[in-house]
Amino acid sequence: MKKIGIADTTFARYDMGGAAIDELKSMGTGFVLVRYTVPGVKDLPVACKKLIDEKGCDIVMALGMPGPKAIDKQCAHEASTGLIQCQLMTNRHIIEVFVHADESKDARALSKLAENRAREHARNAYQLLFKPEELVRNAGKGLRQGFEDEGPLRE
Repeated sequence: MKKIGIADTTFARYDMGGAAIDELKSMGTGFVLVRYTVPGVKDLPVACKKLIDEKGCDIVMALGMPGPKAIDKQCAHEASTGLIQCQLMTNRHIIEVFVHADESKDARALSKLAENRAREHARNAYQLLFKPEELVRNAGKGLRQGFEDEGPLRE
């Protein structure tokens, strides 16, 4: 049985992990979900590595909501770099799902963005694990997670 890890944070202002879990549960069976919650985005790389190494997860989602200040963006970059390093160390995909607090000034819109991005990336994680041909079919289509799709370039 495959395992999907969900690493999320208490700093996030929306329960992105819960949204991802809800979406994954709606997609079917054949996997177990393992959740690991940490304080902030800089804690996500080790959470993901533990989910892979200690819990045997085949793929992990790393969900966080960095703040709007310059230091928050720097921390998000450092966390992202750590997530990339963890992927290379473990040869497992980690789907980074960050929603930056300044992507919208409206709390309702930011909440909707966090939910949509978490759910859309949950579908990506599922497809990477079980239906990679679906991703191949969508190559070059300008799909975005959380916002409206950009669409493909026209010649």
